[in-house]
Amino acid sequence: MTSTDRAMEPESGVTTGISQKGLSAGAVGVLGAVVIGVSTIAPAYTLTASLGPTVAVAGTQVPAIILVGFIPMLLTAFGYRELNRVMPDSGTSFTWGVRAFGPWIGWMTGWGLVAATVIVLSNLAGIAVEFLFLLIAQLSGNAAIADLAFNPFINVIVCLLFMLGATLVSYRDMQTTQKFQYILVGFQVLVLVMFAGVAIVKAVQGEAPEPTAFSWSWFNPFEVPTFSAFAAGLSLSIFIFWGWDVVLTMNEETKNPEKTPGRAAMVTVVIVVSLYLLLSIGLIMFAGVGGGGLGLANEDISANVFFALSDPVLGPLAFLVSLAVLSSSAASLQSTAVGPARTLLAMGHYGALPKTFARVSPRFFTPGYATIVSAVVASVFYAVMRLLSESVLTDTILSLGMMICFYYGLTAFACVWYFRRQWFDSARSFFFTFLFPLVGGGILAVLFVTTLIDSMDPAYGSGSSIGGLGLVFVLGVGIIVVGVAIMIWQSIRRPAFFRGETLGMDAPPSLRRR
Repeated sequence: MTSTDRAMEPESGVTTGISQKGLSAGAVGVLGAVVIGVSTIAPAYTLTASLGPTVAVAGTQVPAIILVGFIPMLLTAFGYRELNRVMPDSGTSFTWGVRAFGPWIGWMTGWGLVAATVIVLSNLAGIAVEFLFLLIAQLSGNAAIADLAFNPFINVIVCLLFMLGATLVSYRDMQTTQKFQYILVGFQVLVLVMFAGVAIVKAVQGEAPEPTAFSWSWFNPFEVPTFSAFAAGLSLSIFIFWGWDVVLTMNEETKNPEKTPGRAAMVTVVIVVSLYLLLSIGLIMFAGVGGGGLGLANEDISANVFFALSDPVLGPLAFLVSLAVLSSSAASLQSTAVGPARTLLAMGHYGALPKTFARVSPRFFTPGYATIVSAVVASVFYAVMRLLSESVLTDTILSLGMMICFYYGLTAFACVWYFRRQWFDSARSFFFTFLFPLVGGGILAVLFVTTLIDSMDPAYGSGSSIGGLGLVFVLGVGIIVVGVAIMIWQSIRRPAFFRGETLGMDAPPSLRRR
């Protein structure tokens, strides 16, 4: 620990991070953290758009694909847990990257997290708009209302209102956030479980359009038809499980910060994978995996599976599914804002960004300035992209996978390197600080490179290209290049951080004991 770090330690003796930032300590328990984690992942919104394309690739082996895709996320989560155990800091990937690899790589790790979440924030707001109008159309019986969501100007205006509402909730104290999330997440999970349960019952009773008998072979990864299906499963995990790490960014605001965030992260991913498995089994049994009728591989319904099947499954209660997806995207919009705001707070606190980012609301003890900046940037980004070209916005969202692999992978490797002198201290150290995060990070690195290569083809995404290179590739690489440029500029303006004077590399625990 550097002398500056020691100088920044709180005199009260309350551990709220590597150094105190003014956040409200002890405001979030395990249950609250899990609810916010599930909210950020947004299972209703995520699965309705991803189940159809996955069925088209893997057929009835979707449960196996979900389990295979779950592996890199789980292995990476172990690395996050170990880093949080010794360094519970709101900067998470940024702080841990600096401690393991130094300020330059650490800064880029933080940039990856912030860039990914800003892209997701804008996308979630757009999805919330679509499902709001879908819900109104269902309740009113006027299908034309749903089309209003695709009017660019109406879409952007309503999207900005959603963003404003989410920002107001995020700006307030964590108790407000938790109360808001308890209601939306509880409703979402209840409706999804009911939806899956009714689908299974109707399939068993022969009331389904394409009833498919359940088989335990659906869970066998060795029966996945092709290697490309395995690759699709791993890629799928990037999208359907992403967001659990938000519970770590709240570590300075949790009770028992060394243990609560790690436990909450593990519980979150287990709950979500269980929910995904239940829903995929129920819908496969009910609708089958065919490409016609209500089959899950039908291109006409694959973009929004829940909406297409809500009426056949629930009848007059179908509007509950649209309301659940709307709740999912709205809740996730608010909870996703938690992560980048706290990362930006830490970057400002340690001098990696202007000190204004370190401002904490004196009333609510939240990163007020960073929250507002995140919301404004996401709002402007969405408005410009939506009005410029919907295909550009789609390609930007596809480039999200690169950013997630980028910062998740670097964080996993940071765990491996930081604990390098403890690998063989015990069986626990070998698995949780070395093997698991190394394999998880390795898988993410392979996915990053694979996506990078595949996206060079203009056919990857909307079909747009610049200079013969696919737009997804240009956007993904462009985001990283912009991060490098900002980092270099900050190194000129704020050299102390990049010299390791405010947050330097730290020796692993075993080395410090010697």
